[in-house]
Amino acid sequence: MYVLTINQRDSREVGDLVPELVKELRHLPAAIAFQRSVGDEAIGVVEDAHTAVDAALIALRNRRWHVGIGVGEIQPPLPEDISQADGYGLVYARRAVNRAQKTGERIPLAVEGPDADVAAEAEAVLRLIGQIVATRTDAEWKVLDLLTPGARGQQKFIAEVLGISTQAVSKAVVRSHWTEEWACRPAAARLLDLVAGPKTLPPAALPYR
Repeated sequence: MYVLTINQRDSREVGDLVPELVKELRHLPAAIAFQRSVGDEAIGVVEDAHTAVDAALIALRNRRWHVGIGVGEIQPPLPEDISQADGYGLVYARRAVNRAQKTGERIPLAVEGPDADVAAEAEAVLRLIGQIVATRTDAEWKVLDLLTPGARGQQKFIAEVLGISTQAVSKAVVRSHWTEEWACRPAAARLLDLVAGPKTLPPAALPYR
C-alpha cells in the first residue's frame, strides 16, 4: 500500500485548501479515499505505485503542499474513515511528511519505507519530476491540461480550442518538458514499488529446480 499524507504549507496566508485538494484527487482509484485527517492535512491510501505518483504530482503542481509517501501495509479490513486505519504505511507516511516539512527543500516531498536506500532513490526521482511540474506557467498548463499522454495528432486540435497557433502549442510542450515528465513517471513508480522490499512469491510461482 502507498499512503500519502499531504500537509498544507501556508494555510494562514491563503486559507484552508484541503477541500479543493480532496476534490482534485477524488478521481484517482483509492483503497481509502483522500480525506481530511486533521487540521490542514489530507491522507489517502492507494494500491498502485503509478497512482501514488499521480497523486503526489497533483499536489506538487499547486505548490501549496508538503507531500509524504509511506510504503507499507494497512491492517485489514480497510476502513472508509482514515482515522480508523492502522499500519506501518501510515507510520512511514507520517515520518515522510514530517521530514518534507523540516528539510526546507524547494520540492517538499519525502518517501519512507522498509528499504531506506530505494526510498531515497524514489524520492530523488520524484523531486526532479516535481521540479518540472511545479515551475510551469499558467499558459503552459492551459495547453498541457488538454493533452493525453501517448496520443498523437493532438496539437492541431488544442490550437483550435485555445485559439492559438500549432507552433505555440508545440513550443509550450517543449518548454514545459511534458514529454520528459511522462517518460520519467514509470521509473518513479517502479522505484516506489521496490521500496517495500523483496516480495515473497507463492509456491506455485516459484521456479522449478
